[in-house]
Amino acid sequence: MQTLQTAAVIGAGVIGNGWIARLLLNGVDVNVFDPSPDAPKHADKVINNAERAYTKLLSVSLPQKGQLSFKSSVAEASANADIIIEAVPERLDMKQSVYREIESSASTEAIIASSTSGILPTELQAELEHPERLMVAHPFNPVYLLPLAEMVGGEKTSAAAIEKASNMLESIGMFPLHIKKEIPAFIADRLLESVWREALWLVNDGVATTEEIDDAIRYGFGLRWAQMGLFETYRLAGGEAGMRHFISQFGPCLEWPWTHLMDVPEFTEELVDKVVNQSDEQSGMHSIRALEQKRDDNLVEILKVLKDNRWGAGNALQSFESKLLEKAEKFNFDDLDLNQLVETFKTTIPQKWADYNGHMNEAHYLECFTKATDKIMTIVGVDAQYIANGDSYFTVETHIRHLDEVLVGEAVKASTQVLFGGGKKLQVFHFLHHEDGRLLATGEHMLIHVNLESRAATVPNDMVCSRIDRIFQAHQTLPSPDGVGRAVGDKH
Repeated sequence: MQTLQTAAVIGAGVIGNGWIARLLLNGVDVNVFDPSPDAPKHADKVINNAERAYTKLLSVSLPQKGQLSFKSSVAEASANADIIIEAVPERLDMKQSVYREIESSASTEAIIASSTSGILPTELQAELEHPERLMVAHPFNPVYLLPLAEMVGGEKTSAAAIEKASNMLESIGMFPLHIKKEIPAFIADRLLESVWREALWLVNDGVATTEEIDDAIRYGFGLRWAQMGLFETYRLAGGEAGMRHFISQFGPCLEWPWTHLMDVPEFTEELVDKVVNQSDEQSGMHSIRALEQKRDDNLVEILKVLKDNRWGAGNALQSFESKLLEKAEKFNFDDLDLNQLVETFKTTIPQKWADYNGHMNEAHYLECFTKATDKIMTIVGVDAQYIANGDSYFTVETHIRHLDEVLVGEAVKASTQVLFGGGKKLQVFHFLHHEDGRLLATGEHMLIHVNLESRAATVPNDMVCSRIDRIFQAHQTLPSPDGVGRAVGDKH
């Protein structure tokens, strides 16, 4: 996987800020150039939206946030960047001017990716000294949540550059779709434009309002498209006979004069006023920020369901979380400070963990401690490969104390003390703290090492035994936790 450490974003509008947020929250340092003095303020709003969404979306922790720097020129922002993302207005001359400044300072190895929604990459790269590293990487708003990036190379774009850029984007949770033939507006926007044209005709002709058209989409085929797209949806419509039956049944109607797809309604003041007034009536009672957050909340839940079902865009989210988890599990045991509690888990409480009181329910306290135990196992060497080889730890006894409440959207973290480690036994004590420092719960667990084939208790291998012993010996110098060895009904 291509390492991505520093990125440049040229243009901090809606799309540019979406790129900034996704990159930053994936631990990438981002240098930005935008001539507007309000650019940092607008970027902060989008970053805050992204952080809010990610705390609800992800079940694993993101890496440490990258550094954001606003620079005084395109050249300054582009220096030392692994990828330079151009997100300036849709004017070819402006974009080519930006590329000249980029090439004055950027490494020849750096990728240049345009966020254009329709200009051909061959036209974009026409005046570049190193055109082989420029391509289109067309994302969709909000960039920090929607994974698709249409990757389109020009006549002089190298295959190696496309692969390199795709790997970079995959590393930050995106789904790069390589479009192998140049065509104006690429794939998604051509489809969207056809729907947009027809929608404008429906409004123009008084057939439907903006709200009625949106309702037709969001209550109907939009839900199918979100998880199945167009062709797979119609394959199902053909029943057991599949796509061939669907086309034979519905294909002839394509010749009927239903649509205005080749025509565009004249943009008269009357039509513009009609669209604007209907849109204001439909959504004007909500602020843009409120609409953005509602959009993000809905997308988060749709993506999570798709991830659970391993379908559509959920596969990109599943892959993203797996990569984040893999990064988190990579550590050097010798770098651990064994003279203090081991940090083993952190999360933000999701809506689905709430009980009828709006608090995290008791089952999820155990889930937090289970994750903390899994982390301790990984640290001592009982990782996925170790378990695949036939050995693991089983929890044989648990005691949890619920000490304080935590609400949906609040952050928590777990730390762990090894109370005993020797032979077949591992005894751990977890502390769950609120982000404000309050102790929310403790969990004491006894684990036994087991051979998964015989299901009998066994002694771990030498490396695991050595690591457990080192942590245990160091943790013996720590104070004994309050509540250790307690059972239900014991006096305080």
